[in-house]
Amino acid sequence: MTNNKAGYTEGIVSIVINLALFALKIWAGIVSGSIALTADAWHTLSDSMSSMVVVVATKLSSKKPDREHPFGHGRWEQIAALFIAFLLAIVAWDFLTNSIERFNEKETVDFGILAIVVTLVSIAVKEALAQYAFYLARKTSNISIKADGWHHRTDALSSVVVLVGILFARHFYWIDSVLGLAISLMLFYAAWTIVREAVVKLLGEEPSAELIEQIAGSVRAAYSQDLHLHHFHIHNYVTHQELTLHIKLDKNLSIEVGHRIATEIENIIKVNFGIVATVHVEPLDFYHRTD
Repeated sequence: MTNNKAGYTEGIVSIVINLALFALKIWAGIVSGSIALTADAWHTLSDSMSSMVVVVATKLSSKKPDREHPFGHGRWEQIAALFIAFLLAIVAWDFLTNSIERFNEKETVDFGILAIVVTLVSIAVKEALAQYAFYLARKTSNISIKADGWHHRTDALSSVVVLVGILFARHFYWIDSVLGLAISLMLFYAAWTIVREAVVKLLGEEPSAELIEQIAGSVRAAYSQDLHLHHFHIHNYVTHQELTLHIKLDKNLSIEVGHRIATEIENIIKVNFGIVATVHVEPLDFYHRTD
């Protein structure tokens, strides 16, 4: 499945299911008077908003390269992930302030059977959505889908916390407020995790050790001599990846031979890994301070 198809599919499925869950949970929250359940409902609605962001970002990232964006528009996925994290942080702040207000008012909540049933349904549905999103993210490496999956996961976890609170609400007046606070902390953590991963990809990252070893293995299969592959750097544009690396050759080789070897390695990486590479040639006796 392509990134585009995965983004559209996950986004649309999430929007439809989340809107239905929001209506169910907000009704149960109003009937029971629970701030935790009502906050959980708005969290679910924010999931719909984040899924809409995934759909829009998928559309934008699918645009072909142009003069202003020669490497394509794939990084819209990271931008979408940052926006989703921002939505999560807003919801977390709202939970935090409402929980503090409820704690100060010392109000008790009578959840009832309705709240228990709705919460159980929410846990099952949201975890299923999270697993679906994570599955698509693994298949496509789409970070915005992964961020949306975390949004679903935090909603499922917050519903678990609400369910625990329901069981103890009659014994502790403050349980609803504490649950709202716990949910807010989980959301803040999820937002931070999403931001960190998106920013790392936007700023640039080192290739994984696995990718480096695979590339080195492909080069070793083509050349018997040790070319001392090093200084790997990758620029990830999602739909397009650029890799730079250095090799070392005998300084007595002609420029023509060195160029041919570098070009052949670039072609190997393009064919085997779908990555556009630029190979820098150095003499064998040249050493970087980092070598």
